[in-house]
Amino acid sequence: MATKYLFFTGGVVSSVGKGVTAAALGLTLKERGFKVAVQKLDPYINVDPGTMSPYQHGEVYVLDDGAETDLDLGHYERFIDIRLSRVSNFTAGQVYAEIIQKERHGDYLGGTIQVIPHITNEIKRRVGLVAKTTEADVVLVEVGGTVGDIESQPFLEALRQIRNEVGRENVFFIHVTWLPYIGATKELKTKPTQHSVAALRSIGISPNMIIARSDYPVTGDICDKIALFCDVEKEAVVPMLTCDVLYEVPLLIEKAGVPDYIIEKLGIKSTRKPEMKPWQKLVDNVRKPKPTVKIALVGKYVELQDAYMSVREAVKHAALSQGVEAEICWVHSADLEKDKGWDIVQGADGIIIPGGFGSRGIEGKIMAARYAREKKIPYLGLCLGMQLMCIEFARGVLELEDANSTEFDHGTESPVIDLMNDQRSITDLGGTMRLGLYPCVLQPDTKASAVYGLERVDERHRHRFEFNNAYKSQFEQAGMIFSGLSPDGRLVEIAELRDHPYMVASQFHPEFLSRPMKPHPLFVGLLKAAKVRGNQ
Repeated sequence: MATKYLFFTGGVVSSVGKGVTAAALGLTLKERGFKVAVQKLDPYINVDPGTMSPYQHGEVYVLDDGAETDLDLGHYERFIDIRLSRVSNFTAGQVYAEIIQKERHGDYLGGTIQVIPHITNEIKRRVGLVAKTTEADVVLVEVGGTVGDIESQPFLEALRQIRNEVGRENVFFIHVTWLPYIGATKELKTKPTQHSVAALRSIGISPNMIIARSDYPVTGDICDKIALFCDVEKEAVVPMLTCDVLYEVPLLIEKAGVPDYIIEKLGIKSTRKPEMKPWQKLVDNVRKPKPTVKIALVGKYVELQDAYMSVREAVKHAALSQGVEAEICWVHSADLEKDKGWDIVQGADGIIIPGGFGSRGIEGKIMAARYAREKKIPYLGLCLGMQLMCIEFARGVLELEDANSTEFDHGTESPVIDLMNDQRSITDLGGTMRLGLYPCVLQPDTKASAVYGLERVDERHRHRFEFNNAYKSQFEQAGMIFSGLSPDGRLVEIAELRDHPYMVASQFHPEFLSRPMKPHPLFVGLLKAAKVRGNQ
């Protein structure tokens, strides 16, 4: 069977839900027995999101092979339960860098380098890599941004060319658009959708399906109007209301008959019936009334919650497994330094300190870690959260008053967190950290080994600094346990406190491997301890 391609474009506004739609549809196709692969094309000129501010881009999602990617890849992995690689995300910056490098090398023999064919050919090559490396039956490709963006034009042109090269019978375009609601007249408007489809058609692409996103019910006459003016079959105009449970989207897509319509149009047959009962059970459990536990997430980018997308979802997954509702209370760490927000921390059943970079708000996070240690509040530290737990321990228990990380204080006399040896000669910031999947050996009779139930695990990393082993014996004598180590024993991967209900922190990012049906053990441990505290 020839590889089939589903291309997702967005209309009217960005962040309309293309990523979730692609992820949910990928799940329904996988349930039908198809081998599915997913790819995100980002039109910005940055080489990757690794050096971008979370306020600009949201979370940087890290894959097994160390690729720093768009947060939509988190949706793909969580919904479809697949492990993606770096071919599943590329940017305009990567494409242009590749072409310019070849031009400098003389590969084009002095020819004029142009968007067409050179840039579009490179885009097509990278799209083709997904099918080659995964041998997928169906490849779902999402184009970031909105139709009409000048940055997107080379990508859309490349997809148009792919359709002609692989055959129209092997390509299906899905346009995800937004229906704005006019409060004064109490009606949904289709004109922006018509304009976005017209923009698509002006470059030679006619969508085969329109997903009409809305916060309000979409009536049949609106769907008929979209079908008429956008030249799409009525059955292919699919209203998709905003739902309160993210994981209901696959059920809505299934109910609307989207996957069956698509595979019929592509001329392929499923090998089994989809089994969506586990997802229905999951959604029912989310909606079921449950006791609430409060989790204070102390971060520095909390104004944009997408900066902690995977952390938020991992908390939800673990809470479901424990039969509780997790209320995430967002606390800006800089506010704690100004004596604000402490009522939230003090009222929490558990505290999470996630990853981050830079010195802003660091002391507030350290103060939260101290509160968790002294008041015996269940605590989970993620990457930076582990480093700050160690800094606080050095200051509060070992009485090393100036203990710090050399990331924040180059001249500290007590560098309990220091730059990794293989990072010392690096000057470029992009893609040069310790990135991707690394093994961790768990020490017996520890909280970490208890929650994992394993002797060795593999987890995803994204950091430059590490615990300084020169202080290891001091920490251990004072009550800290290094319960997870690299196989050679050189790197501290997990640290925990001996006399504490649950104060555990990892140098890696466990949130990237949490799934709705398979919550991550470290988050389960936190929610279990928080549940106990909430019942006291």
